[in-house]
Amino acid sequence: MASRRASDLVDGLVDHPPRRRGGVFRRALRRQVSRLHDRRRLLAILLLALAGGIGLAGMFARGELAGVDGRAYWAAVRIWLNGGDPYHPASPFMPYVYSPWLLPAFAPWALLPWDVAWFVWRGGTILLLLWTVTWAYRRHPLATAVVSLGLAFPAFANLDTGNINLVLVLMLWGAQFTGPRTAGLLWALATAMKWVPLAFLPILAPRARLHGVLFLAIGGLLTLATLPLTLVQLSVLFALPRPVRLDYLVYLWALVPSAWLRPDPAWFLRPATWRAWAAKLVATGRTWRDGQRGEAGRSQGRAGDRLRAAARSFFGLAA
Repeated sequence: MASRRASDLVDGLVDHPPRRRGGVFRRALRRQVSRLHDRRRLLAILLLALAGGIGLAGMFARGELAGVDGRAYWAAVRIWLNGGDPYHPASPFMPYVYSPWLLPAFAPWALLPWDVAWFVWRGGTILLLLWTVTWAYRRHPLATAVVSLGLAFPAFANLDTGNINLVLVLMLWGAQFTGPRTAGLLWALATAMKWVPLAFLPILAPRARLHGVLFLAIGGLLTLATLPLTLVQLSVLFALPRPVRLDYLVYLWALVPSAWLRPDPAWFLRPATWRAWAAKLVATGRTWRDGQRGEAGRSQGRAGDRLRAAARSFFGLAA
């Protein structure tokens, strides 16, 4: 009798954990299946699948023709390390068109063989891009799917050529999830590479804006220190043809974190938001007009105080 009770107790101890894990798995499976009854979520899944299918089909269709921009970065570093001119490479490479002091940033990656470097470049970009889509989908599934489908073509174009645009977008994403110094550094590097990220300074935290401007000023000093090569870079840059760049639309993806953290991701499209902006603009205009009606010296002083207060608030400085 005692041995049977001991055996039952041992069996219960052995069988209970697997049964408990099985119950957890079943509940998780039922939760995921129940989500499929949500039509909005189903539509979001279909739209994301369509966007992913478009991108995969395009990448497989291009095959070995892909990576022309990425190969330019890779070749520029190797030419520079060998004492050559990265701004006037031999065929079939395209010229490097960014600041000369940014070449060392590509060096660790460019020292890899091209096949490995291209796999790391595109594979890493895809993984980070999928992380951003996952983050956005967990907060607003349908809105994420609609925006992903709308930006599928510019995102695929950058993945296809290996252009740095998508990497800069991911840097702007990272700048919104890190501390002020790291965020400022990421923004400054992205802005030094291409000037499009300059317009995204307001989406950063106030202190990150301050650090970003300081790091960008350091980049300006490095540009002056390499002025002869910078002049060559500018001559090559402005000599290139300037077609309509639809691939630049991918920078809109950098606005997702700041918009998705709100309960309504389309808040800036609502008439109520426009009315609030208009009311704030009118109030600012009235304040300015009332100040102008006062004495000239006092008015200028008040205007200067308002500008200084606005600048301090924008950069997160204490009053």
